[in-house]
Amino acid sequence: MKLYERFLNYVMYDTMSLVGQNTVPSTPGQRVLAEALTEEIRSFGIEDVRLDEKGYIYGSVPANIDEEVPVIGFIAHMDTSDAHPSPKQRPRIIENYDGSVIQLAPGVELDPDTDANLKNAVGCSIIVTDGTTLLGADDKAGAAEIVTALEYMAAHPEFKHGKVAFSFTPDEEIGTSQDNFDVAAFGADFAYTVDGADFGDIEYENFNGASAVIRIKGVETHPGEAKDKMKNAALIAMEFDAMLPPWERPEHTSDYEGFYHLLDIKGDCSDCEMSYLIREHDREKYEERKETVKRAAAMINARYGNGTAEVEIRDGYRNMAEMVRPHMHLIDFAKEAIAECGVEPRVPAIRGGTDGAELSFKGVPCPNLGTGSFNHHSLMETANIDHMEKCCEAILRIIGKYAGFKAEGQN
Repeated sequence: MKLYERFLNYVMYDTMSLVGQNTVPSTPGQRVLAEALTEEIRSFGIEDVRLDEKGYIYGSVPANIDEEVPVIGFIAHMDTSDAHPSPKQRPRIIENYDGSVIQLAPGVELDPDTDANLKNAVGCSIIVTDGTTLLGADDKAGAAEIVTALEYMAAHPEFKHGKVAFSFTPDEEIGTSQDNFDVAAFGADFAYTVDGADFGDIEYENFNGASAVIRIKGVETHPGEAKDKMKNAALIAMEFDAMLPPWERPEHTSDYEGFYHLLDIKGDCSDCEMSYLIREHDREKYEERKETVKRAAAMINARYGNGTAEVEIRDGYRNMAEMVRPHMHLIDFAKEAIAECGVEPRVPAIRGGTDGAELSFKGVPCPNLGTGSFNHHSLMETANIDHMEKCCEAILRIIGKYAGFKAEGQN
């Protein structure tokens, strides 16, 4: 089966994950796809493939060399975002894209003048939706690429490699896939998530991320009798937000610049609650951002009385760079493999988080590779077939490079 055919098969599974469910995986469609993937991999003759009770697939391809080399793993997630529905009809293939504007649905179009990844796809074959659904390339492109690489290894015993581990996980999009990930069952020394966007990207620096909830307690009275009595929680919440630097919001930052993002606000005169995302690459600046939020709450309490503002901050993911830097062979081999595929490798910082970050801190350093898809979580989501094939080739080249890995001299 060709890679793009496999991908088109996967995206027709409805695997949207949902917050607040009491099951793992959070939706039954993820389990259905996991069962299909497990059977497909077994059909290659790969015996070590296991589907656990929570919908996680773990498996490996045994080494066919005598040398002792690290076990390299590859991970993709099976769920898709709840931003839009899954495809209801088979997505469209545009062969030899000519660089024109693509109309998907009324008001939904792909324009290479405003989309650099689309502009880079001129001359390639691409896959698009009808403009009413997600495509699901995040991360079924990665899943298809890993499975295709496994199929190649099973069919080509002459391809020399060490032991290769693989895993396909549920519920990544709702941030819980690592909660139930079994590192021992995975069994890799080093790994790559195949869950990025443009092929050629290698990502190992991500935000330190926290969530903050600020609860404002007001005092509600009849407005005609409010003087020196009323404390309008909604207005106090606005004061709190104004204490955070307005130029340090997502819409005004880029690259390594962190931000405060007001994600949600709800309430009235009596009570108001705000939810923020706090993001920063640098660890010290990250801690400073959390302190800034606490100081703003303290100023509100000094102005309106203790208990007016309550702050709850929860740490999320950490920047995996500190865990990957001692093992830069992960980045060096990926760069070499991508260059050998005819693409200039790039090492951008992730302005977000990744499962690889959590896994890196569990002892398996795990950068992220671009899949050749883009516009994730939107109606304009697109997959570049040519670049997906190059990603699969790069995976195999990385595996081949680790067959000759020597620990001495590696950093």
